This record gives sequence, C-alpha cells and structure tokens, in this order.
Amino acid sequence: MIEKLELLLHLARERHFGKAAQAAGVSQPTLSSTVKSLEDQLGIVIVERGSRFRGFTTEGELVLTWARQLTADVRAMREELQATKRDLSGELRIGCIPTALPAVTELTIPFQATFTDVRFRISSLTSNQILQKLTDLELDVGVSYLDSEPLGRYRGMPLYEERYALLVPPDGPFETRETVTWREAGGLPLCQLSPDMQNRRLIDRHLREAGATPRCSLESNSMLLLYTHVRTGRWASIMPVRFAEAFQQPGRIRAIPLVEPDVRHVIGLILPDRDTHTPIVSNFARVAEKAFVHLQADSPAHL
Repeated sequence: MIEKLELLLHLARERHFGKAAQAAGVSQPTLSSTVKSLEDQLGIVIVERGSRFRGFTTEGELVLTWARQLTADVRAMREELQATKRDLSGELRIGCIPTALPAVTELTIPFQATFTDVRFRISSLTSNQILQKLTDLELDVGVSYLDSEPLGRYRGMPLYEERYALLVPPDGPFETRETVTWREAGGLPLCQLSPDMQNRRLIDRHLREAGATPRCSLESNSMLLLYTHVRTGRWASIMPVRFAEAFQQPGRIRAIPLVEPDVRHVIGLILPDRDTHTPIVSNFARVAEKAFVHLQADSPAHL
C-alpha cells in the first residue's frame, strides 16, 4: 500500500502521468494500473479521467492528505530503525528563503561536526514554495519567516530576528549618516527582490507605512545581482542586516541601518506539526535550538 501511495504522490507533484511515471522510475501503464488498483481497494474515484491528467477528485485530495502523512511516518520509522544499527547518515533537504541563506552555515556547520555522514541539499526558494515542497515531501525542513504569513499545518522554531539596512556605495546618498529612515530610503532608486518573494512584499509594506512610495526600477530573484547593481552607484537596495553584512566591503559597499520604524521579523525553522520526525530532522532541530543563542537579533551595532 505504501508503495502505491508514493506513486500517487509523484502524480500529485508532476500533474502528468508520463512525467510522474518517469520521476518514479516506472512505466506509465504501471502508474495507471496502480492508481486504478488504489481506487478499487478504497472504493472511490481518485483521479478525474480524460485524455490527459485533469486533476484529483474531492475524495482523491483526501487520499493525498493521508498519503503524505502515512508516507512521512513510514519514512521516519525506516530511518529511525536504520539509525539504531549505524551512525546517522543520509540527506537533509533544506529549503531557505534567499535573505536567510547567510544564517544557514551557523546551523549546518555544528550539525555536520557531530553527524559527519549527513549530506545537505539546500535550495533557495520563496516562502510559498517552501511550504508547498514540505507538503509534497520534497523538503525535510524550511528556513523562512514565522510571523508574517500563516504557516498552515506547520510549526515554527524561532532562530533570530531580521532587521534591515540600506545598501549603498560609500560615496552615495547618506554617505555621512549612521542611520537612515524608511521614508528617506523610499526616495532612492531601488533594486529589490521580485514580488513573489516575501521579503519584497514586507519591504514594500514598510515603505508605504512610512509614507514613502517605493521606486523600484530593477527586480530580481538573485541577491547577488542586486549587490552588483548597487556597486554601479545607480541603485540602492534594502536588505536584511545579516545579508547586508555578508556583502559589505569597505570602500565599495556600505550598509546603513534603517530606523523609524525599527522593523523586525522572526526567521526560524519550519517543521511539519507532528509528533515524530526522522532522526536527521529531529537532531537538526536540536542543533538549531542550541545555535539560537548565536543567532540573536541582528543589531545596527554590527554594521
């Protein structure tokens, strides 16, 4: 039954019988017969039939919910049993919002120092993509905002508070200032993350609340691209303090703390809200909890 449910999850991810069969490593007739077998066993119609994949029925969506839960439980059981026979090993799949990427090393380094056989696969994703991939069992944990949008059936473990700075060339606007207000920053030509990123939506909201109309003339989903455009002297960018610190270079880039208001958002781990996790996820959460003291609120003094 679990193998059948796993094939069903492939179909839910790909939304196409051929692609789902290829991803699962089976033939398309095998996948189709598996879905039909599940329907016969459960006495319901799971997939809406047609010349191509048309979606899941209402009953099929309910089966998917249970399939995700049961598959995750079985995976956790298998990994826990394996962990009793040998040292912890395997792969930890982490989805992280771009602005929190510099903080990930403060979690992965102490974790691998203890569990040397664990591999990491880290993806830079939007907050919505993280939640979706956690639902589809394509990620084990997420690193994202905890306080600005609903987490649904996931729970958050706070790590640190994100604060913001204005990234400018050293001889650019406000070169003698120690702080800049949000309203002042909003008057500059800005390059920012694209609107599908939660960070961008938050920054635009805070600029409007400060009475500024955002003047964003360049958008990208790459923080590195934003940094290179700030270096040209034609743009400024509003970034989290932790990320701005990573880019700040004396004589080339300056990060000025933003004030009025003093904006903070909580960044943390996102985990499925369940009683049991795989041994890798459980141990990673414990390491993250210990690392929290080293990930305290970003402070303007750091700049």
